[in-house]
Amino acid sequence: MENSVPVVTIDGPGGSGKGTVCGLLARELGWHLLDSGALYRLTALAAINHGVSLDDEASLEVLAAHLDVQFVAGDGDQVPPGIILEGEPVEKAIRQEEIGLGASKIAALPAVRSALLSRQQAFAELPGLVADGRDMGTVVFPNAPVKIFLTASAEERAKRRFIQLQEQGVDVSLDRLLEDIIRRDEQDANRAVAPMIPADDAIVLDSTKLTIQEVLARVLEEMRKKAVI
Repeated sequence: MENSVPVVTIDGPGGSGKGTVCGLLARELGWHLLDSGALYRLTALAAINHGVSLDDEASLEVLAAHLDVQFVAGDGDQVPPGIILEGEPVEKAIRQEEIGLGASKIAALPAVRSALLSRQQAFAELPGLVADGRDMGTVVFPNAPVKIFLTASAEERAKRRFIQLQEQGVDVSLDRLLEDIIRRDEQDANRAVAPMIPADDAIVLDSTKLTIQEVLARVLEEMRKKAVI
């Protein structure tokens, strides 16, 4: 499907703005959206819900292969974006720091990655797909015509996450968030399987001093250059 369906991949660490950019891009183009990071968070949440240890690779593989999940793209007006797991909205639940750390841990397990790979590739359907993740351009969609690696300083990403959690009424320490981000970056960049690195042909974009709209404009510009839109 990847060869016949236009795909734009946006990889990078959490807090770089890629989730927001991907949602806006998919909405503007009318394309499908894949939040691959959510799949790992969903697997972590499902594991906790079903009493499966995050060290039990065999059980996690089965769980990942049978996730009952739906992505709701939203329309920017009446229908908000969201994620449904086993019939329940879990958008807020999977954004908890505990779930994020669990997702990073199980993302390093080869069996879990294999179970989710075909599920991710199946999201590539016409008219096109915006794939948000950490290895979309290197592993899942290596032939995607447009690949973006979106990053930002750890301090800026911690600040963004802090503001987001405060707006949700969550009491959290900025210093703790920064420590978690630095630790997760190290885990993701140095894991043996599919480390979080830019694809050789990816455009590396630093969003530290850019607004979301400026990042979106840059991505659309790259897509036009490649005649994808």
